[in-house]
Amino acid sequence: MTVFVTGADGYIGWPTALRIANRTDDRVVLVDNFGRREWVKSVGSTSAVPVAEIDERLEAAEDVHGLTNLSFVEADLADKDAVDRLLTVHEPEAIVHTAAQPSAPYSQINGERANYTQHNNLQATRNLLWGLEEHDLTDTHFIETTTTGVYGAPEFPIPEGGATMENQGERDEVPFPAMAGSWYHLTKSHDAANMRLAHDQFDIPISDVRTAITYGAETEETAADPRLATRFDFDYYFGVVAHRFCAQAVAGYPMTVYGKGEQRKPFIALEDAVEGLARLALIDPDDRPDDHVVYNQVTRAISIVEIAETIADVSNEFGLDVDVEHFENPREEDETHKMEIENDRYADLIDGQLTTFKEGVRDVLDTLVEYQVRVEAHEDRFLPDVLADAEAESIAAKDSSSSSDEPQSADIEAE
Repeated sequence: MTVFVTGADGYIGWPTALRIANRTDDRVVLVDNFGRREWVKSVGSTSAVPVAEIDERLEAAEDVHGLTNLSFVEADLADKDAVDRLLTVHEPEAIVHTAAQPSAPYSQINGERANYTQHNNLQATRNLLWGLEEHDLTDTHFIETTTTGVYGAPEFPIPEGGATMENQGERDEVPFPAMAGSWYHLTKSHDAANMRLAHDQFDIPISDVRTAITYGAETEETAADPRLATRFDFDYYFGVVAHRFCAQAVAGYPMTVYGKGEQRKPFIALEDAVEGLARLALIDPDDRPDDHVVYNQVTRAISIVEIAETIADVSNEFGLDVDVEHFENPREEDETHKMEIENDRYADLIDGQLTTFKEGVRDVLDTLVEYQVRVEAHEDRFLPDVLADAEAESIAAKDSSSSSDEPQSADIEAE
């Protein structure tokens, strides 16, 4: 058996590849074009945790974990010829597809980035799905990390995949409507629809894993050696909110919350995300449902203010003095939205939650304290340039009037 892991140089892809390889003697083929490294560099940022080159990573995997079943192929999945070569040579029985331009803010910078994100993400998925059909590999289990962002923020509990629609007294189960809020999230909405179509037309077994906001600095495998570390982005464009807040805490920067911050978002720890993907990849083909299955890869919904307050609380254990500041919300959103999202299918897959949010935060801060200098050197990347300028003006205004007893205000756009 051969398993593909695409996006295998990335934050989720790399630890997923290690876990799969650690649990099987089968060949695990890693595929990437190192795009994530270039995208982060292009916005002036870097991973807080140094990321080894792929050859050093593979050498460390063998030295530390005895993994001799890992191999790497550099390929651009948006290139159909490259995908055809991969499938012809390796004939995978399972594909864990984590490759994508994953940043909503990056996709919103301008039309060029929006077009690139849509072309890159959609073309890669279509090439793989059509490649399986054209190379007579329709028994291959196709597992993709899409996103819970395809659901938007409805005022009712989000189902795990479909929805019930009623019209003129008739009811039927239909795919949940795409309610994406960015050009990136819309790529995953389209991917979800294309995977459903590929299952209907080609009978490919599909697992659509709708990944929540993922946080955490390491897994059991990556923690064993610095050369095995996965990347950790903390900038405005590629760092998720929990990671940016932790980096702000380590840099002595106030954690900035929009408005009340009571709106809840779906989260999952990196350890829990990797576990589910590895289990799906290694399901025995004889036991795997030949179906299209949606998993909500989330362990709980957490409010933005709870995230900040939890990080501030745990920061005390590391001797960090952290402030939580609220700013006027520039977004049109319900600051008290109590998101509910069903996750029974995914919880069963991983036998329940493995990591609490507080444990995950502790893990992140423990890692970031070690790389505090790298974080501080790029603290201007916590916000995009225009927002960073406003932040600087706000801080200067506070400093100039620090002797005043009057309350200060700020109206920066920060998360």
